[in-house]
Amino acid sequence: MLARIVSLTSRPVPFFRSFRTTDTSNCTTREMGFEDLHSDVKKCVHLRLCNVSGCMTEILEIHADHPSFHVVFVPGNPGIITFYKEFVESLFELLGGTASVSAVGSAGQTEKNWDHGNLYSLQEQIDHKIEFIRVQNIEVPLVLVGHSIGSYISLEMLRRLPKKAEYCIGLYPFLALNLQSKKQSTIVKIAMSRVLSTTLSFLVASLGLLPRQVLRLIFKLSFGKSWSNTALEAACSHLAQYHTMRNMLFMAMTEFRKLSETPDWEFMTENQDKITFLYGIDDHWGPLQMFEEISKQASGIALSIEREGHTHSFCCTEAGSVWVAHHVASLIKNKLANSCRELEPMACWLLS
Repeated sequence: MLARIVSLTSRPVPFFRSFRTTDTSNCTTREMGFEDLHSDVKKCVHLRLCNVSGCMTEILEIHADHPSFHVVFVPGNPGIITFYKEFVESLFELLGGTASVSAVGSAGQTEKNWDHGNLYSLQEQIDHKIEFIRVQNIEVPLVLVGHSIGSYISLEMLRRLPKKAEYCIGLYPFLALNLQSKKQSTIVKIAMSRVLSTTLSFLVASLGLLPRQVLRLIFKLSFGKSWSNTALEAACSHLAQYHTMRNMLFMAMTEFRKLSETPDWEFMTENQDKITFLYGIDDHWGPLQMFEEISKQASGIALSIEREGHTHSFCCTEAGSVWVAHHVASLIKNKLANSCRELEPMACWLLS
């Protein structure tokens, strides 16, 4: 997605803005209804704004009545969580209501500039997710799911929460620099230059001055007609803002610095029974060369390749969101099947 936004620089039906909004201490909750497609489980998606370590954070979640485990989802850069609405609701539904699902937006990437221009590094994003789990006081076991750089963040969460986190799933993971990617090379040059990143941020923010329907048309023509209304709305409400672009590029700069290091193969090998990755075809963020390297360095990690053509930005289409949700739900169910004796009886019921 970052590469597409860079190339862009040469609102459809509102994102359920009509739902009820309530204010509580440090939190704002919005209820979003959706139709059940595969089960009798019916819940509302909640988009809430919550204070995590002094940082206002967008949380997209659905709570189960009696969860056996809790799925914590970490998005890729730019970390705008509303892109993942269809994925979150599909995953909850496919898990049969036995797990709560919380998708945690990146620090600094709220619709309004609540943090007044503060910039957050990759390490600060990791700390932010750990703090979210701490303040939520989640008592059931965790399943960590990350997309792109969120996969790296999820691995670091697994490292710091070894007793709490049962499983870690990386979707189209960005775990190391791809020196063969011209797109990454271009983004590196922009992100590493304060002048270029500031200029690009101003250019993109200038789009936000356009009428909403014009902005929507620009995004639709730039990114393709396959994008869902939800993705187009998320782009219109969040991307065309200065603080969003600056945070996106600043985090990218720290990503490139950290991921230039050799991956921690020892940690992955030690936890290979807890880790699985989904790779895509022709994905410069998670190239198949990395797929092959993981299979050599940590052969016990479960690896799979998505061949349906949903691309790295799966969350931008409804079909991609639903397909990936099916994949993640299947992985979780298989994991539970292999360790059912160690889990609560209700988790075993999920498999029946």
